[in-house]
Amino acid sequence: MMLNLNLFKKNYSRPGRFGDFGGRYVAETLMQPLMDLEKCFYESIEETQFKRELSAELKHFVGRETPLYQAKNLGKHLQQKIYLKREDLNHTGSHKINNALGQVLLAIKMGKKRIVAETGAGQHGVATASVCAHFGLECIIYMGSIDVRRQQSNVKRMEMMGAKVIAVENGSKTLKDAVSEAMRDWISRVDDTYYLLGSALGPHPYPTMVREFQSIIGMEARAQILERENRLPNEIVACVGGGSNAIGIFHSFLHDTEVKLFGIEAGGLGVETNLHAARFQGGKTGVFQGTHTYVLQNEDGQISSTHSISAGLDYAAVGPEHSYLHKSGRVVYEAVTDREAKDAFFSLAKNEGIIPALESSHAIAFALKRAAIIPKGSIILINLSGRGDKDLSLIEECAHV
Repeated sequence: MMLNLNLFKKNYSRPGRFGDFGGRYVAETLMQPLMDLEKCFYESIEETQFKRELSAELKHFVGRETPLYQAKNLGKHLQQKIYLKREDLNHTGSHKINNALGQVLLAIKMGKKRIVAETGAGQHGVATASVCAHFGLECIIYMGSIDVRRQQSNVKRMEMMGAKVIAVENGSKTLKDAVSEAMRDWISRVDDTYYLLGSALGPHPYPTMVREFQSIIGMEARAQILERENRLPNEIVACVGGGSNAIGIFHSFLHDTEVKLFGIEAGGLGVETNLHAARFQGGKTGVFQGTHTYVLQNEDGQISSTHSISAGLDYAAVGPEHSYLHKSGRVVYEAVTDREAKDAFFSLAKNEGIIPALESSHAIAFALKRAAIIPKGSIILINLSGRGDKDLSLIEECAHV
């Protein structure tokens, strides 16, 4: 399937803005590099050769298209049809490689030889390390030291593929601090370095670029569900950290208002506590890491600490397009607790023989709650954004949750 990278572009009148959200709030030293990247991106998505190369790499290196799998055991007792978009079956084990591949092709076009990236759960780091090895590029991955400890298997995978993993000891020692360190590195070496941002956040053009490179998920899912069921799903559910897997599957369905869309945040120990990462439940608008969006912050505007059992959802802000979709009401954002996510993790493993990432488990947990209350015979589509091998040791550690 040839990528339609121009999907919905005409509906955004101001590039880099999603209603009141988005923008480019960065130091002067980064303005020109971001404008150069924006120019390269918009030129590339109009080029037939670029789209052909990206499509070929997605097919032959990544293994797309990914299957649409009906979880019959999971849905049987609920009398619902539950489908999983199997992004866990991509090379490297998640949706992250769709974006990493697209951006590294841009980096090569721009003559960059050194790639820096951030990672939380490690899946973006693994994807970046993989594509850098594939194309022969230097790779540096910044990762919060807490995430380094709880995602050791992914750290080893990155290092095995030649990446240098730098543990970040600043701040909360999680994803937001890894983003900050990666951006500092980029500022210091913009001439030879490309920052391969992993989610649909940060300054323009990153949210738009990541959305476009991840839109293949929704494009495939739409065609697949129409082929299987001859109709669209009633509901689509995806987890939301920064928001790349969710925006990837949502975007092909935004204009189908009969399809309900749900983005699931990390409820941690409960949104009534301070130990969560539910930006729409407990945050407010502000500027963070280059973009205007919803952010967890205190009354003085300082960034609040976050908590989630899943490293990939443990982030204080959310992508600006999700903020727009929340404010417009097109997508409903809910929170799932650590315990609910862990229960869903085991439920999918035991009922279907599929071990999901803890991030994806949040979406599964919410979908199962919805399946119990919506009309029988409904179709629920869950984006299974990644596999759970990386989380096995963490699950053992969190046996008390």
